Amino acid sequence: MTPPLDVDVLRRMRLARDAMDRDWADPLDVAAVAARAGYSRYHFVRLFSEVYGETPGAYLARRRIERAQDLLRTANLTVTEICVLVGFTSLGTFCTRFKRQTGMTPTEFRRHARAGEPSSIPGCFVLFWAGGFRGDRPVGDSAIIEKAAPPPAP
Repeated sequence: MTPPLDVDVLRRMRLARDAMDRDWADPLDVAAVAARAGYSRYHFVRLFSEVYGETPGAYLARRRIERAQDLLRTANLTVTEICVLVGFTSLGTFCTRFKRQTGMTPTEFRRHARAGEPSSIPGCFVLFWAGGFRGDRPVGDSAIIEKAAPPPAP
C-alpha cells in the first residue's frame, strides 16, 4: 500500500493544476509547470499521476476538449479556430483527441449539440449582453474624440 501523500505535496500539485487551468490556452511546458510546483519534470509527472489519476498532459488535453465542447455549442467559429483558441497546435491531434474523449468528431458534436436549438449568437452580441462593453460613459458620449475646428482664415 502506498503511504498517504504529504499535505505540502498536495498543495503543490493543486497550485500546478490551478496554473494549468488558468493558462490552458497558452502553450504549456511540463517542465515549466513542474518548476512552479518545485519538482523536476519526471518527479512532477509521477506525483501528478498519483494524485489525480492522469498525467499532466492528459489532464490539460481533457480540459481543453471540455472548453472546445462549450465553444462548439455556443460560438459561431470554425473547428480550426476553436482548435487554436483552446491551445492545440494541430487540427489532426485536436480531432483525434476530441473523438476519443466524446465519441464523435467536433463537427458531429456541434451538429448534435445544436439540433433543435436556435442558431448560435455572434460573439459581439454576447459581449454586449454580458456587459463586455464599457457602460460607464454617458449616453451620447462618443468614443471618437473630435477636434475643434480650426479658426477661420482671415
